Formats: sequence, C-alpha cells, structure tokens
Amino acid sequence: MSLYETPLTTLEGDKTTLGQWQGDVLLLVNVASKCGLTPQYEQLEALQRKYHQQGFNVIGFPCNQFLGQEPGDPQDIKTFCSTTYGVTFPMSGKIDVNGAQRHPLYQQLVAAQPQAVAPPDSDFLARMVSKGRSPKQTGDILWNFEKFLIDRQGNVVARFSPDMLPDDTHILVQIEKALADRC
Repeated sequence: MSLYETPLTTLEGDKTTLGQWQGDVLLLVNVASKCGLTPQYEQLEALQRKYHQQGFNVIGFPCNQFLGQEPGDPQDIKTFCSTTYGVTFPMSGKIDVNGAQRHPLYQQLVAAQPQAVAPPDSDFLARMVSKGRSPKQTGDILWNFEKFLIDRQGNVVARFSPDMLPDDTHILVQIEKALADRC
C-alpha cells in the first residue's frame, strides 16, 4: 500500500487518505498541545502559509504517547491549535507513532527513513536517553514534533528530529528542493 492509500481519520472524524494531496509536497508532523516544543505550531503554520500556493501542506498527527502531552479530545485539540497558533493546516485524529499500535502510515514513514537528521550540536537525543526516554526500537519516533518530508511522487525524502525547528535552513532547503521538482 502506498502512503497515499493508507487510511486516515481527520480530526473531525472523517475517513480519508493522503491521496487528496497526491502531487503535493507534504511535511508530516506528530504534534502535541502540552509539550515544550508546542510553539513549533507557529512555525509550521508559517510554512503552510508561505508554500501552500506552490503545492505544499503541513499535516499534523496528534499523539499522546509522550508523557501524555496531547490529552485533549478532538475539539480541544482543534480549538487550542486554531486559537493559540492560528493553525489552518489539516490535522488527523490522534494516532500512535510507536509501539505495537503504531499507525500504518508511521510504519511506512519509519521504514523509509529510520533515522532523523538533527541540528548540528544537538543534544536532544542524549537528554532523552539521560531521562530514560530512549527509543525502544530502531526507527522509533523520539518525541513530539518529529517531521517527515514527502516529495510530489510520494517518496519519504527526509526525516527531521523534534528539536530541528520548522524554519531551520536545512528544512527550508529540502522543502524548496522538493517543490522545484515537478517530475
């Protein structure tokens, strides 16, 4: 099954797939409302607004697997994101990104890109390990706000660590490269 065929549920509870964005560049991000990294919503929304007309979409995947940092119901999540950060990009219903119940989409993403690129001199992984929060399996999502970049052909071309900010030059270069490729 391709990424585009994987069943998803929207935050509103509707059944869908990524197929509606086939041909677009996508940045898929597991998100949470009560995380120290939650302010990344602002930068993610800025990316959505900057590149949307060129065929780009951020898609958020709420996840409550990291210290229960996404405890709300769908309406709580939607209200928080729209009123606090002005989020307009699409969001799925809550999913698991690790473990036995890992969503099939994340199974594909992790298989395609088992390791995330981190900012230079990042100590995020070391801090997680020191707090006993190291990944359980190779390829596990480390924390909230890990990002996957999908090109127009549906290929997972990059994976970025949670502490790589959405407006990091490395991410912007990769997005612009993917947008320029019209094959």
